[in-house]
Amino acid sequence: MQGNKIFQEKLFNTFQLSARVPRANFYRRLSEVLDLKFLHKETQIYYGSCGQKSIDPIVFFKFCLVGYLENIVSDRKLIMHCSMRLDILYFLGYDIDEELPWHSTISRTRQLYPESIFESLFTHIFKMCVSGGMVSGHTQAIDSAPVKANASMDSLELKVPEADLASHLLEVRHISNRDKPDVIRRAKTNKAPVSQQTLSASSGELQAITSRNKKWSKDQNHRPGSGNKGSRYTSNKTHYSPTDPDARISVKPGKARKLNYQSQLTVDTAHHVISDIKAYHADGKDSQQLSDIVLRVQRRLWQTGLKMDTCIADTGYSSGANYAFLEGQNIESYIPPHGTYKGGPDGFVYKEKEDCYICPQGKTIPFKKVFIEKKNHTKKKEYRGSKKVCIDCPIRSSCLGKTAQEKKFTITYYRPEYERNIARVNSKKGSYMKGKRQSTVEPVFGTLTQFLGMGKVNTLGLKQANKCMHLSAIAYNLKKYLKFIKNSHQSIAGAMNLICCNINRKMRLHIIGFKQPIF
Repeated sequence: MQGNKIFQEKLFNTFQLSARVPRANFYRRLSEVLDLKFLHKETQIYYGSCGQKSIDPIVFFKFCLVGYLENIVSDRKLIMHCSMRLDILYFLGYDIDEELPWHSTISRTRQLYPESIFESLFTHIFKMCVSGGMVSGHTQAIDSAPVKANASMDSLELKVPEADLASHLLEVRHISNRDKPDVIRRAKTNKAPVSQQTLSASSGELQAITSRNKKWSKDQNHRPGSGNKGSRYTSNKTHYSPTDPDARISVKPGKARKLNYQSQLTVDTAHHVISDIKAYHADGKDSQQLSDIVLRVQRRLWQTGLKMDTCIADTGYSSGANYAFLEGQNIESYIPPHGTYKGGPDGFVYKEKEDCYICPQGKTIPFKKVFIEKKNHTKKKEYRGSKKVCIDCPIRSSCLGKTAQEKKFTITYYRPEYERNIARVNSKKGSYMKGKRQSTVEPVFGTLTQFLGMGKVNTLGLKQANKCMHLSAIAYNLKKYLKFIKNSHQSIAGAMNLICCNINRKMRLHIIGFKQPIF
């Protein structure tokens, strides 16, 4: 007989979330292993002793974790989503008839707590992974990626000299129609400090920008596609964002220019647990951040009794100062050097003991001085021969050129560190480490950006962006931790089951007449 379901809502009902949420549910398992009671003590100083009660700090951080676990970056959508999920309500500690906090409460509380609270929570979860046997500590892979900021390219403003705004606008008026007073979209309030609004680039730097972008300086506004969104001449030296002053213009090959932050990520190679993450300005070089990253990772590992021995990174982190720093920390580096690095001029042989070079004609080019290069602020060594040595050289014209009287060249001050690192990179272990880096840190970045809410930062400012990145990394490590302990328990259960089967088999053999010992 055909059924006909008729819904009649009951006036009174007995309902328990604990009875409805399955034991194997992700959020139920997470609530059993996640202890955040320490947050009450950590956040106590940010509240007064009277007034209306705030949201529980533990509940706030659970809301944030749910947002990143569910890949929801909007606080309004997060509250709506949580109200529709029984397992999430159970995880948060709310009953089905209990009203959830207003979405702006999440935003205000995120701004209330400093970065240190979020980093403390990240370290707490990292220690859970260490205690679970997921972290080895000795090998760390480092990489970076741009993360889209919560600001539009259409709101960019021109930096101007402090002296004369009008004359400067007349000079740069040819750059683009978008930089004229009738801009497409202007920010309601300018949050940038005076230092950010002021033009700090020298005339030489501005000239370099102009020469690198000649195509934009000539009839740009009449070119096909010039009216498209984002199609304008922009640089961090000439433009800034009044909406989010900490966001910087950056570009990846084949991608349009955008306002981004730079996320620096460190991953332990044992089970791909994130050991460190932090937000930086997007216009900085990776090599500038390495020492700060390594010191922070070392400090976190030392707190758990582990030590970092090996650092793996790509070419962006290559610099002589970084190689020397890592050697000073007793850390082996596997960082490929830049293609521009040379141990000396072609055909010249370096004598380490005498610290000099021997030219193809057998003449000595001695070391002269150490200096700091003005352009890149790098430490270099100068080698220069004498005029008497080079005057009768048969290859003088090809070696010196037309005007030079003696052979002179500069080499990085950290040449020995470069050579030792190159030897490690080109070894068999170096090839293994390269594959290890590509299979470790790069997939983690893809997971964070595609599935764990780090595709775009939904806050303003570098400090707030750092909080978002920490929460995304915490969500990632928690998922890793739950999967690891589940597999570990299944492995232990399987091993115990095998032992029991072997014991039962031997007992049956003993009973039917075999007189061999049971164990």
